[in-house]
Amino acid sequence: RALRLAGGQSRCEGRVEVEQAGAWGTVCDDAWDLADADVVCRQLRCGWAVRVHGAAAFGRGSGPILRDEVGCEGHEEHLWDCPAAPEHDCSHKEDAGVVCSEHQEWRLSGGRDGCAGRVEVFFRGTWSTVCDSTWYKLEASVLCRTLGCGEPLRQLSFGHTLPGRMLYQCESQQPSLAHCQWTYNKSAPCHQSRAAGVVCNGMGP
Repeated sequence: RALRLAGGQSRCEGRVEVEQAGAWGTVCDDAWDLADADVVCRQLRCGWAVRVHGAAAFGRGSGPILRDEVGCEGHEEHLWDCPAAPEHDCSHKEDAGVVCSEHQEWRLSGGRDGCAGRVEVFFRGTWSTVCDSTWYKLEASVLCRTLGCGEPLRQLSFGHTLPGRMLYQCESQQPSLAHCQWTYNKSAPCHQSRAAGVVCNGMGP
C-alpha cells in the first residue's frame, strides 16, 4: 500500500490518493476532518495538517474510491489503520484533499495587485516575511514566475512585522522557492535584514 498527494503545488498538498492492489484511487470527503488529514501529513513526513479540503478542491481524481467515512483519531501511523466504511456512495466530485504544514505558498501583499508588494510565505501554519540578506534578482525571478507574474522589475524593502522569518538562496532558476535552499527562523542570517519585496512586470494570472 502507498499514499500520495496529487494536484497540488508541492508533494505536501493535494488530493489524497491511496494505492491498493496495484491501482491508485481516492478518498471520499464524507466525515473528512483534521484528524484524518493529520495522519496523512505525518505519514508523508509533511508535518501536520493546516487545512482540509473536500469537493475535489485539487481536481477530480480517477480510479476507484477506496475510502469513505474515514474516522482517524489522529495518532494512527497509516491512513489505512483508521476505520472507514466498507462501501461508499461517493463520486470523484467529493475527493478529499489536504494542505500540510511543510507545504510553502507565497503572496505579495500591500501592492497595487498580486504582482507587487512585500514577499510573504505561508509555512507551518503561519505567514512569515522573507529576509533580504540573500534576496537577489534570481530569488525574485523564481518568485515572480511561480506567481504567474512574469519577471522582477525592481526590489522593494519593508519592515518585518510578522512572527516568522524565511531565508532563501537559489543557485539557479527553480520551479519555486521551495526548491532552493531555505532556512526558517534562524536568527543569525536575518539579524540585520529587512523584509524583501518585489515589483514584477506582469499583472497576475
